[in-house]
Formats: sequence, C-alpha cells, structure tokens
Amino acid sequence: MTLRHWKLDRDGEGFAWLTIDRKGASTNSLSAEVLEELRSALSDLAATPPKGLIIRSGKDNGFIAGADIDDFERVKTVDEALAIVKRGWDIFNELAATPYPTLALIRGFCLGGGLELALACRYRVAVDEPGTRLGLPEVMLGIVPAWGGMRRLPRLAGAPAALDMLLTGKTIDARRAKKLGVADECVPTRIMMNTARGVLLAAPSPRRLPFPLSLTLNPLLRPIIAAQARKQVAARARREHYPAPYAILDIWVKHDGDALAPPPSDPASIAHLIQTPTAVNLIRVFRLQERLKAFGRDDATPTAGTSPAAGGEAGESLRDARGSARHLHVVGAGTMGGDIAAWCALRGLTVTMQDQSPERLKPAIQRACKLFADRLKDPRRVRDAFDRLIPDVVGDGAARADVIIEAIFENLDAKRELFVALEAKAKPSALLATNTSSIPLEQIGAPLKDPGRLIGLHFFNPVSRMMLVEVVHGASTHAE
Repeated sequence: MTLRHWKLDRDGEGFAWLTIDRKGASTNSLSAEVLEELRSALSDLAATPPKGLIIRSGKDNGFIAGADIDDFERVKTVDEALAIVKRGWDIFNELAATPYPTLALIRGFCLGGGLELALACRYRVAVDEPGTRLGLPEVMLGIVPAWGGMRRLPRLAGAPAALDMLLTGKTIDARRAKKLGVADECVPTRIMMNTARGVLLAAPSPRRLPFPLSLTLNPLLRPIIAAQARKQVAARARREHYPAPYAILDIWVKHDGDALAPPPSDPASIAHLIQTPTAVNLIRVFRLQERLKAFGRDDATPTAGTSPAAGGEAGESLRDARGSARHLHVVGAGTMGGDIAAWCALRGLTVTMQDQSPERLKPAIQRACKLFADRLKDPRRVRDAFDRLIPDVVGDGAARADVIIEAIFENLDAKRELFVALEAKAKPSALLATNTSSIPLEQIGAPLKDPGRLIGLHFFNPVSRMMLVEVVHGASTHAE
C-alpha cells in the first residue's frame, strides 16, 4: 500500500522511523484510512524487522489529537460503530505485539486514540514543554477509550491515577506523565531524538508498578476500588444522564478494559453508548466547538491583487505576528486583565502585565498563584508559569510584545490616550486589542495612525472557566 499519511524511513543504525503527517489536515487524527496505512506499515516492518521503531509526528502542533470524529458521525448502524472500535483495537494490539521494541516520541498534544497508540508502544518519551499534554478525553464525548486505553493505562500508572484520567478526561503534562510511569523519559526538545534512540538502544525492561499500586489491579480488589470511584462519579451525575464514566468502571472491572467484550444488551457496551442522547449531543457540541476554533485559524494564503488598505506591508506583518505570537503584554491588572495574563502564561505564552503600581499588581499575582497551583500541581511547572508571568509597572514589555491587550476601566478618553502611547511604543507587527465590551472600536481607534491594527478581544468571566473569546473587527480593522 502506498502511504499518504505516514512516512517510513530506516536509518543507518537499523532503526525505523514512522512519521504521521495526515495529508490535507492541520492536525493528526486517526481516521480509518490512517489506521489501515498503519497496519500496512507494520506488515512491511514484519517482513524485515528493524532494530527498533520510533513513531513520531510530522506536524509542529502535536502528536495525535485522537480518533477522527468524522468517522463516528458517518456511522449509520451499530455494526459500523463496532467495526471502528475493532479496527483500532486490533491494530494497536498488533503494534503492542511486535518482536522489536517500539517507542512513541510525544511532543505536543497526545489525546484519545493518540495516547492509546502511544500506550501500545513499549516505551514513551515525552518532550518537556508547555504544549505537551496527554489524556483520554473520550468520556467528555459520552463514549469510552475503546482502543486499549482502559486496559493499558492502569497497568502503567496504577488504578487510582488511571481512573482519575479516564473518568474526568483530565490531561497531564510531560513531567506528570513521567512521575506516573506513563512516560519513560521526560526531556527537553533539544535532546528528544537522541533520547529516543538511546532508550531503544538500552532496551530497559518495561516498567513494573510498585507493589502497593500493583495491588490495585488485583481482580479481587477492583470492585472495591470501582465502588469508591462510582460514588465520586454519582456525586456529579447519575448514570441515566451521563453513562460513560459508569461504563468505563464496568468495563475495567468485568472485562479488563476490553470495550468489545460487553454484549449489546449491556449498558456499558459500545452498541448502547454510541446511541445514547448524551453521546450524540456531546459529539455534536464538540463539532460545533471545532468549527468555532476553525474560524479563528489563519489557514488561508493571501490572494493576488490585495489592496494596500486590506494588506500591504502592515497586513503582512500582522499576519506574521498572529501566526507566531509568543509574547503578550496586558495593560490593566484588575480582575479581567490579571486573569487574562495568568491564563495566557499558564498556556505557555510569555506575558508582561502592566499596571500603575506594584500594589495594583499584587492581587493579580495572588490569583495567578492559586490558578497555577490548582491546574499544574507540580511545583516546577508552577515555577515555570511564574517565570512566564512578568510584573511590568513601567510597561517596557509593550515594545517586545506580539499582541497587546488593554483591560483598563471603561473610559473612552483613557483608552484613547493609552492606545496612542502603545502604538508609538509597539513594534510594527504587534496586534493591538481591547477587552472592552461597551465602547465601539471606531471611537477607541480614532486617534491612532493605523486604526487597522486594533481589534476587540473580549474574554468572558471567569477567564479560566469560560472557553470563549469574542474577536471583534471594527470598520477600519485590517481584513487579515
């Protein structure tokens, strides 16, 4: 089979490198075609086994986002749904059974079916950077991780940590993955390739759970552990309203994580779950969210004949800034401004936060401290996030920022005066944004030399919980 979405190479050391780079997509996901090509690649490797196999992503934004949700939307019958599950289950079992060592090199997001693929490998190397997140979020779509995640994750991390991830859809970073045993190594980007080779060369024995955690996998203890977890789930939702977490517990206890084992009459079966209103509606909501995200992406290339007013040097520079924004400057450390700054620092951006005095910055820093501690857990991650959040009373960060967000009090004259000063200080490629929800952009931008740089960027409160940002174009805003 000719590979469209994978590239298979062999190096001089005898290792095979299998790179996933889904054609025609900005993100890797596991469609039926992608999975069948993986099966074909494994068959080719079986004919002439390598010294080891490294699976990696050819895309900069992450490893694999999961199964292709479009496949599930096209499902018309229960048998078709079961065929999707069986395909992934069989192929990942084939990957797990290879006689040569296999390794998943994880950089960026590794979610759902992507993590299940990584779990089927003998080793996993996670790159230690803010964008690396591992998780099994299927429960948030009303379904279950059906390609081996419910079986393999508890064997690596123990039941308590694994069930926490499985039942909530929580993601973990690279350092947490290493601590739990989900990743064998957690390394910086500069040594990830050499580490992958080194792990395969060393071929260490697969990790064994410490004795206390190994007891959590004992068939006699599983019902007790599941009963405790079920109480926690029941406190949040009843089975008739949210059946997926209950199904995960049943499949883990009764079938050792094999999602194909429950008969169709079982409420934990794929045949039942895929038809529940909960799953249907959650998948629909997910698709709508993805469409909203797509509206904010800049996948289009400039067309010929663009007028200077809509493009030109200013338009090109703004497009470049939006595509590679790394430094955010926030003016105003009140509830909204401070929380915007903290959230962006949490997500990996360098953020300078400006207000009139250290005393005005202090409450925002205190809220950021709680946010980082709640979300990141690991003290080193919390420290890294604080390193990215820089108090800036003078406002020097504005000159280096790719995006500048104004979040001061609602006063037109004050905003105008601030933006005139920011425009003079900012680099030409910087995007200027206001968080206002009441004053028209045209009025705020009137004194600017280039009002086309100004947009509305309206975050909703509380910033850390409301996954919605309204982007507002004014009459003069550049089309890009």
